[in-house]
Amino acid sequence: MSGRLLSHRMANMPEMTLAQRIWQINWSFVLLIALAGSIGVGMLYSAAGGNIDPWADRQLARLCIGILIMLGVAVTDIRFWLRYSYLLYGIALFLLIVVEIAGDIGMGAQRWLVIGGLSIQPSEMMKITILMALARYFYASRLEDAGRITHLVVPVLMMLVPALLVLRQPDLGTATILLVCGVTMLFLAGAKAWMFITGGLGVMAAVFPIWKYVLHDYQRARLVTFMNPEHDPLGTGYHIMQSKIALGSGGIFGKGYLEGSQSHLSFLPEKHTDFIFTMLAEEFGMAGGLALLGVYLLILLYGFIIALRCRNQFGRLLAMGFIMSFFFMVFVNIAMVMGLIPVVGMPLPLISYGGTSMLTLLFGFGLLMCVYVHRDVRLGPGSADDTL
Repeated sequence: MSGRLLSHRMANMPEMTLAQRIWQINWSFVLLIALAGSIGVGMLYSAAGGNIDPWADRQLARLCIGILIMLGVAVTDIRFWLRYSYLLYGIALFLLIVVEIAGDIGMGAQRWLVIGGLSIQPSEMMKITILMALARYFYASRLEDAGRITHLVVPVLMMLVPALLVLRQPDLGTATILLVCGVTMLFLAGAKAWMFITGGLGVMAAVFPIWKYVLHDYQRARLVTFMNPEHDPLGTGYHIMQSKIALGSGGIFGKGYLEGSQSHLSFLPEKHTDFIFTMLAEEFGMAGGLALLGVYLLILLYGFIIALRCRNQFGRLLAMGFIMSFFFMVFVNIAMVMGLIPVVGMPLPLISYGGTSMLTLLFGFGLLMCVYVHRDVRLGPGSADDTL
């Protein structure tokens, strides 16, 4: 069967009913995500010294609500997300601007909005909406369009503007994630190699101005500490020194659940957020750390397979962009607590405590499953789907 005939048949497929969409959901993937989230709840219970309050109970509630949101997103027609991608991106960008003007300040950073008693972090929302907007921009593009620099001006601005707003909060980790998401989407859309080389040279040229005029003192201190954490073991090097001690003390099989000395004696900082993997490795050892990495690997494999099986360009770009950003978040957090890269403040996906981060991440997984449910749907004439 020719590609155009197949596309024609898909375009004339009747819209799936709700029951058909529910049937199409990959429930083993849902259980895998629930498993990862449950591990996080268990570790937060341990972080509080064997108490469900103040972290585990709230995280469990968010996990349950997030899974319901994920399933709701999964069974929504993918054309809906295509149609409103720009709007959702615009809302997230507007909230970032509001944060800049009147955001709530906590721990020295202006990252949150308090609406009706709820604390919202718009930068977490932007991680997902930027992928949706860029996938929407490129879904109807031809391969040769991505090779024209004029065609890339808009998507480059779409990723630079929110990244700069987030960097001002300041949040170097999330700003980096947004840039990586954008560059990944450009690569997937077919941008030429010379564009990435030119961009890389531009980044190298901007290193000194960013170091001198953009980064805050504590961010520069983190980068310097990365090179020699022993130089200031009770100051800027404290976090990473204690993290390494906890990782090493766990050994092969760990000290046992609720028995981590570094975490429960309060030597390990931010044990419920950025350094939760360190606590897990102390209590369950290298075996526990590898088991969690195995769960992450299965999630990544599912995501890549979903992206490769999708027959429409919007879904392919969205799925691949999301799973690559998920991989980057996992990599940065684990490499950070092991001292392989500087500390940038990156939560561990599905494990670390967090409200907006958990809900937006599960919303992203809902989009990934929505792509799977609608993997055989062609989204419209004139798109790259016509080449299938």
